[in-house]
Amino acid sequence: MSEIHPALILLAGGLLLFALPTTPRRIASACLPVLGFLNLLTIAEGTLWHITWGGYELTVLRADRLSMLFGYLFHLAAFLGAIYALHLKDRLQIGTGLIYAGSAVGAVFAGDLITLFIFWELLAITSVFLIWARGGERALRSGMRYLVMHISSGLLLLLGAVFYFLNTKSLAFEHIGLDKGYHYLIFLSFGIKCAFPLLHNWLIDAYPESTPVGTVFLSAFTTKTAVYALARGFAGEDLLIYIGATMTIFPVFFAVIENDLRRVLSYSMINQIGFMVVGIGIGGALGINGAVSHAFNDVIFKGLLFMSMGAVLYRTGRMNATDLGGLYKSMPWTCACCLIGAASISALPLFNAFISKPMVMQGVANMGAVGIWLVLLAASAGVLHHAGIKIPFFSFFAHDAGIRCPEAPLNMRIAMTISAILCVAIGSYPPLLYNLLPYPVDYISYTTTHVVLQLQLVFYGVLAFAFLMLTGRYPSEQPSVNLDVDWVYRRALPKGIRAIARTGGPLIDAFFNGGKALIRKLIAAIRTQHNNRGLFGRSWLSQSNVLIAIIFLAIYLIYYF
Repeated sequence: MSEIHPALILLAGGLLLFALPTTPRRIASACLPVLGFLNLLTIAEGTLWHITWGGYELTVLRADRLSMLFGYLFHLAAFLGAIYALHLKDRLQIGTGLIYAGSAVGAVFAGDLITLFIFWELLAITSVFLIWARGGERALRSGMRYLVMHISSGLLLLLGAVFYFLNTKSLAFEHIGLDKGYHYLIFLSFGIKCAFPLLHNWLIDAYPESTPVGTVFLSAFTTKTAVYALARGFAGEDLLIYIGATMTIFPVFFAVIENDLRRVLSYSMINQIGFMVVGIGIGGALGINGAVSHAFNDVIFKGLLFMSMGAVLYRTGRMNATDLGGLYKSMPWTCACCLIGAASISALPLFNAFISKPMVMQGVANMGAVGIWLVLLAASAGVLHHAGIKIPFFSFFAHDAGIRCPEAPLNMRIAMTISAILCVAIGSYPPLLYNLLPYPVDYISYTTTHVVLQLQLVFYGVLAFAFLMLTGRYPSEQPSVNLDVDWVYRRALPKGIRAIARTGGPLIDAFFNGGKALIRKLIAAIRTQHNNRGLFGRSWLSQSNVLIAIIFLAIYLIYYF
């Protein structure tokens, strides 16, 4: 049995890449995920590693079928991302990308809430550099908003862990549920990273601003780590069914009118995560198997779609549907891979989503929740429109934009080809994935009813798209930015501040006088708290300290946005 933690090879190797010259760095970046995977194979299920830190027993490694599945997945995603990035000369993206992957691996093997928190925050800190790597003011500001949201998620997790420990005298990360009020702190922390409705804008804001390579890494780890955490801590909670159903349907409307194709894929990601969240809410063998198998498949087919759009961006410098079209002539290999990704996300028979997403829908049907089932069916038709058809159609077909460019670099084509092969292999032979799932699988994918229903859905979806396009009724892409609920802090809040500023006079004076008085009281309070009995004199594991950090972060958030 290995004595090397599954995350260590990626974490240490990612740091090592910063010191290597270009050619050795490229070789090492592709080899590290393979070495990590081989090390993972030596870890037996049921393995537990404990350490004592600060007087508390922490479980830094817990290997069971659920964590092992995500461990395999994250090493596969790291390998595909490393291959896709081989053409790069800069150290930042591949180095932080592998450290980011190692953080995700560490999180899914964490057996206690403190270890989870450490890797949870490391996920945020490393991933933001993949956004900033693109450069420019937009990427900088988007990365700052992303970082604030994810640091907030970590602080909520820490605060929830503190209350959990104070009430249970345990830090073990097992099933938590929603029985106590403080459980919602942890639930909300996971919800931020999972892009719950109203908490989702960080994803739509940040992912399209990242580099082509950065977006491939980002699409694989953060949200899937949150899906794992929900499956571990909140399986069977009915609230998740309604949250997940909402996640499947609302992004469809934004994706249809969105012009930036990577933003379309970002909305599509929320849609697919919604199916996973519904499965977790259903719970039981069928629900959890459906949720985590769809997470596994989503990393592959969504990664493939982001790779294809990244290749288009890399070669053309364009990403808006209004600026693209006709690229099948210049990039036929990328086009073919994109079509396979589109067929996969549309859950066509013989492609991987066909064997996972319907498991969730079957679980809903078994509950007799007809309304939820109809929502998921409508969402499936919606994803066919915006990801299965819109992405390849507007980028590679539609009108000829006159762009003539080279095909994607060889390493990009290799990564896309491996992903495409996996989409078909898993979809054609389900035991490749089913044998890895947490529970034994008695679900049969290829039944006549299932195949016919899915083919009907695809047929009528394509027919509807063709009708809307030919009659000119399909929502036209506009060269503009569509605001989501971020309208509140990106438009409404600045306008409100400017309106208050224009009133001038007594109102502003009263505001500043009140602020000065508040600061004086705050200084006096701080002086009284810096003693053995004061707030700041307590041990590090104090809910008060975490609460203060959250308050100051909230003040910064309001100021920055």
